[in-house]
Amino acid sequence: MPQLNSAPAARNDDASRAETLLLAIVNIGQLATFRGSGRLRTGAELREPALVRDAALVCEGSRILFTGPAAEMPSVPREAEVIDADGRAVLPGFVDAHTHLVFAGDRLDEFERRVRGESYEQITAAGGGIRSTVRATRTASEEELLELARGRFQRALRGGTTAFEVKSGYGLSIEDEMKMLRVVRRLREETGARISGTFLGPHAVPPEWDGRADEYLALVVEEMLPAVAREGLAEHADIFCERGAFSPAQARRYFAAAQKLGFRLRAHVDQLTESGGAILAAETGCTTADHLEQTGAEGIAALAAARVQPVLLPASVYALGRTRYPDARAMIAAGLAPVLATDFNPGSSPTLAMPMVLSLAATQMRMEPWECLTAATVNAAHSLGWGSELGVLEAGRRADFAIHDVRDPRELAYWFGSDTALATVIGGRVAWRRERW
Repeated sequence: MPQLNSAPAARNDDASRAETLLLAIVNIGQLATFRGSGRLRTGAELREPALVRDAALVCEGSRILFTGPAAEMPSVPREAEVIDADGRAVLPGFVDAHTHLVFAGDRLDEFERRVRGESYEQITAAGGGIRSTVRATRTASEEELLELARGRFQRALRGGTTAFEVKSGYGLSIEDEMKMLRVVRRLREETGARISGTFLGPHAVPPEWDGRADEYLALVVEEMLPAVAREGLAEHADIFCERGAFSPAQARRYFAAAQKLGFRLRAHVDQLTESGGAILAAETGCTTADHLEQTGAEGIAALAAARVQPVLLPASVYALGRTRYPDARAMIAAGLAPVLATDFNPGSSPTLAMPMVLSLAATQMRMEPWECLTAATVNAAHSLGWGSELGVLEAGRRADFAIHDVRDPRELAYWFGSDTALATVIGGRVAWRRERW
């Protein structure tokens, strides 16, 4: 078999997408297909990767044509692109189902202040936190934000991430929220990746609305949500329901308006305090409840009864220097289908490294390595409505996957602190490849 020396140049025009290309990955040591019915994975199913050893994978166009033992691989024409995995592992691309990818500036000064002992809440009360990023993001142009997002997208590829959920929430005005979501749309069009937009207008009360949270929420409900819906800029609507942000009563009002406009609901809840956020998410028809660091038995039971997926974000706990992580073992025992994501943002989780998230989930939340991998692929895809397309490597599925520099997929949670992908494939095309293996 010939071996590629470099990845083909990226071409993103409509004509090139229509081309039928053949890509074959051979000499795969372990191929985690997660083959199955495409359902959510809970309980013991979280530890069933449908592993194929001495395997091959063949793509035709943007779809998978074959996965299975190398001895059963169909012949491919001479012009096919062939990559020799040299015994490495191949997994579905990670679906990072909670990110704040679009923003300007950083919060390095606040990082130093936290190291010196100030809390996240103290920094926010002094005018920092989310508002700091809002100021920088409002100043930036759409083109500047797009260029920043491109760089972050490329960084995520190095860890094997191929699909993203991206929130707004650093504009907090009609013009600036729309600007952020247009960047999300442009990034999706440029890259060909599955990128889902989430409107997070109620992320914080902007400074010009200080003391008038209800009035700001009225603006969100009556003007921002309809404007986003008219342009089709987001599939989901999210809110930060927390002390100092928005109350459960305000969240209910927001969710009711968003549902009428056809948005799927997501919620930041129980991150800093347990204020009934998980129960709220269960009662209002949310598809996910995100964070859940403070959620207890009653909230977990409510999520399980309503079949709400918990999106767990251990990197934000770590980066804030906190010690209370979500009770993942209780959630799994209750029959929930957990998701792991980065929560990439400049204030509380400045990382796009999904392998690091897997390690934190294993060491701090006692999730087993295969549970972690399932949560970051199959279950994450379902949380965004992509369960029939992403997260599983079998014929007919979209060809989003990565070759990792490990022999056993469980090593991704073991060797922490570095990017692991050797090549990342999106829609049957090599989107990124390490120059030297």
